[in-house]
Amino acid sequence: MEKYNNLFIGLLICSILGFYVGAEDGSAISDLDTLWVLIAAFLVFLMNLGFAMVETGFTRSKNSVNIIMKNIMTISLAALVFMVVGFSLTFGASLNGLVGDPFEFSFLSGIEADAAWPGTSVSELAFFIFQMMFAGTAATIVSGAVAERIKFIGYILFAIIIIAFIYPVIGHWIWGGGWLSELGVIDFAGSTVVHLVGGSAALAGALVLGPRIGKYADGKVNVISGHSIPFAALGGLILWFGWFGFNPGSNLAVGPEIALIAVTTNTAAAAGAVTTMLVTWLRSGKPDTAMTINGFLAGLVGITAGTAAVSPLAAALIGMVAGVLVIFSVEFFDSILKVDDPVGAISVHGVCGAWGTVAVGLFAIDGGLLYGGGAGLLFAQSVAVAASAIFVFATAFATFKAIDLAIGLRVTEHEEVTGLDINEHGMIAYPDFEVPA
Repeated sequence: MEKYNNLFIGLLICSILGFYVGAEDGSAISDLDTLWVLIAAFLVFLMNLGFAMVETGFTRSKNSVNIIMKNIMTISLAALVFMVVGFSLTFGASLNGLVGDPFEFSFLSGIEADAAWPGTSVSELAFFIFQMMFAGTAATIVSGAVAERIKFIGYILFAIIIIAFIYPVIGHWIWGGGWLSELGVIDFAGSTVVHLVGGSAALAGALVLGPRIGKYADGKVNVISGHSIPFAALGGLILWFGWFGFNPGSNLAVGPEIALIAVTTNTAAAAGAVTTMLVTWLRSGKPDTAMTINGFLAGLVGITAGTAAVSPLAAALIGMVAGVLVIFSVEFFDSILKVDDPVGAISVHGVCGAWGTVAVGLFAIDGGLLYGGGAGLLFAQSVAVAASAIFVFATAFATFKAIDLAIGLRVTEHEEVTGLDINEHGMIAYPDFEVPA
């Protein structure tokens, strides 16, 4: 009997050890952690459908095919472009804290499935695909803000540039060992790296393109309604679901801490939704469904930087502020600055991404101002927001301008009026219900 017990114990030990394979750098790779990061990456991939549905719902039916095509191409380009250069610029050996070595991991050179990414127990290839999904997410944020008037080829060219060069710079600054990382900036899952980057680029694109025809006419701000709130709600809820990969997956390991991350993520989203609903209800007498969708997205963006660093109560407060902020931000850009953003991407991702990053300096249990940590972390977070927004806006604005000068960025008036679907793609989304003008 004893020999069977010993055999059982031996098999159990081998099973446990089987979760780990020695990596070249001496670290250990965990099958369980790798599986979790892959599942999280797949959830982030699903967010592409969420973005596509939100943007489609908030825009007119004559541009639905164009919206879908842009989202399909964004994640497709991310898979290729990030592999060629973006991953190296983000995570390659730091060149003076500004950018990674552009050739270190080009075409995934030296990246292995059975080696652990340094400092983690996750397969290097799993780490790559997870990070690639984030790069694609940052790029696709821009799609909604420039919707209904940008040439498809112009968008494609910009998507390549942001994935290859713009996003990787900020990613390196904060996640790749760059100068903001050295400053002690906390951006756990990308309120700045992903969302502020996308929002700042979206602002640049909207400014270069100008507003849609009829948006600001006769001295008024005219509402151009989207064609499907159900689509927008579907997309928003898919994004909420995908965020459970976005934030907990950024832990890069399975452990009890991912439960806190899931709770803070969900709490901030719920607080954003409820707050936005109440504020719109009090102001107009009706609870605004479209704005409430953006409200919970604002809460999700806001909590992304500090999701592992704050308490559930703080997460609720962060979500509540984001839920209010998104309302007044949308109105500010639309009515005061006359920046036409059909889906509110600048406010949801840019403004609330900035808020979420700064909020870490206030609410972080370890180092936050309100927890007796002084102003050091708050200063670092604020520097990260300012530096990232300025760099991304400037480079994105220059890129959009260059594309405009080279090939023209905006479709013709006829193409805009009749719709990008028929003019850019030769088809319409709802042939049984639409007749092109």
